Amino acid sequence: MTRLAVTGHRELTPRTVELVGQALREELTAAGPDLVGVSCLAEGSDQIFAAETIAAGGELHAVLPAHHYRESLPADARHTYDMLLGKAAQVVELPFDQAGVPAYLAAAEAMLAEADELVAVWDGATGRGRGGTAEVVAMAERAGMPVRVIWPPGSSRA
Repeated sequence: MTRLAVTGHRELTPRTVELVGQALREELTAAGPDLVGVSCLAEGSDQIFAAETIAAGGELHAVLPAHHYRESLPADARHTYDMLLGKAAQVVELPFDQAGVPAYLAAAEAMLAEADELVAVWDGATGRGRGGTAEVVAMAERAGMPVRVIWPPGSSRA
C-alpha cells in the first residue's frame, strides 16, 4: 500500500493547475492500485491531488483542520471541496473550532502520521507564513519522511 500525504500552494495560475494536474496524474497512476491519498482538501494543490487520487483509483482520506474549515475556503473552491469530501473513504475532523495556524499545523501532523511519503506541490521558496507548504515540508524532513517535490517547468503562483 502506498500512502501519500500532500501539501502545496493554494493560489496557482490556470496554466499551473493544468501542469500540476498532469504531473500528479503521472505520479499517482504510477503508485498503483493500493494508493491512499491524504489531503486537507484546501483549494489549489490539495484539491488537485485529491481529485487525481480518486481518478487513479486510489482511496482518499480527508483531514479537516477545524469544524468550520469549509467557511475558511474561497467561495469558488467550496463546491469542489464538497464533492471531494463526499468521495472520501475516511474523514478525520480535528477538534479546532476555526481554521488557523494551530489547526493547520495539527492537520499537517495528522496527515504525516498517516502517510509514508509527502508529495509537495512547491516552488521551493521559503514560507510566507506559519503552517504553509515550506513548514510542512520541513516537518516531514525532520521526521525522516521522503518528500517528492512537484513543480513542473512553467509553473507559477497566482
